[in-house]
Amino acid sequence: MPATEVVAECVINISEGRNRQTIDAVRIAGGRAVLDVHSDSEHHRSVLTLGGELGAVEAAARQVVAEAVARIDLRTHAGIHPRLGAADVVPFVPLPAGGRATAATTLPDDAWSDVLDARDRFADWAGTTLQVPCFLYGPERSLPEVRRTAFRTLAPDTGPPVPHPTAGASAVGARPVLVAYNLWIAGPSGSAPDEERTQALAVARSLANELRGPAVRSLGLAVEVGAQVSFNLIDPATVSVLDVFDAVASGAETKGCSVQRAELVGLAPAAVLAAVPRHRWAELDLSEERTIEGRLEGMQAASPS
Repeated sequence: MPATEVVAECVINISEGRNRQTIDAVRIAGGRAVLDVHSDSEHHRSVLTLGGELGAVEAAARQVVAEAVARIDLRTHAGIHPRLGAADVVPFVPLPAGGRATAATTLPDDAWSDVLDARDRFADWAGTTLQVPCFLYGPERSLPEVRRTAFRTLAPDTGPPVPHPTAGASAVGARPVLVAYNLWIAGPSGSAPDEERTQALAVARSLANELRGPAVRSLGLAVEVGAQVSFNLIDPATVSVLDVFDAVASGAETKGCSVQRAELVGLAPAAVLAAVPRHRWAELDLSEERTIEGRLEGMQAASPS
C-alpha cells in the first residue's frame, strides 16, 4: 500500500443497527480512524465514518469490513433500507488538503487517482481474501445502477460470481462528499393509527419522487411510526439540507401531514452548516461538533506528538 498524503474519508455502511455488541466490535476494529458511528434500528444499518490520511483509512476499512463480514449474517437480516451485503457500501471520498470538505471540483486530479486506486485495491482484497463479490461504482456507474443490476445484468468486478453465503456482496466506490439526511413524516392528527401511517407513507413516497434529481437521491420509507423521506444529497452545494427540509415541510403540510423530526446521518461538511442560518441548526439536526472538519481536527489534536 503506497504512502500518500491524500486526506480521505471512507463511509462504510454495514447491515447491522440493533446488536450493540456487533456494532461495538466493528467500531473497535477501525481503531483511531473511526470519526463517527451512526446506527439506526429500523434501517438495521450503521454508518461508520473513517477519516485521515488515505493509507491509514484504507487499512482501517479492511479491518472494519473483515469484522462485519465475520459477524453479520444476511440470512437473518430484515430492515427497511435496501442492501446488497453485510458490508453493503464502502465508498472512498477524497478531501482537500487539510481535510476541508469543499466542492469536489477543487480537488487535484492526483487525489482522485489515488482514491480510485485505493478503491480498486480494496475491492481486489475483499474479493480475494474475504471471498465477497464487489461491484465498483464511481466513474463507471452510479450506486443506484449497481443496486438495480447486481447479479442480474451486472457481474461482480472482483470476487466470486455469486453472493457470499452469509455476507452477500459489497458496492465499493469512489465519490465526492455527500450528505445523508432523513426526515420523519407524521400523518394527519386525529386519524386512526393505520390511516395516519398510510397517509404519511403516501406523502413520503410522493415527495421523494418529486425531489429526486441529479443532485438528490431519495426514498420514501415506512417506519414504525409514520414514514420517512431518506435523502442522499450528492451535491449539497446545489441542493442543501435546508432546501429539502423546507420542501418536505411545505409539501407535507399541503396534505395535512408534518415533519416530525430531522436526522443527519453521520457527518457533514462545515460548508453545509454555513449555508443554513444558525438559529435553524437545531431544527435541522446540525451542529459544529458533527462536521467532517471538526472530527478530523479532534483526531489530529489527540494524536501523540
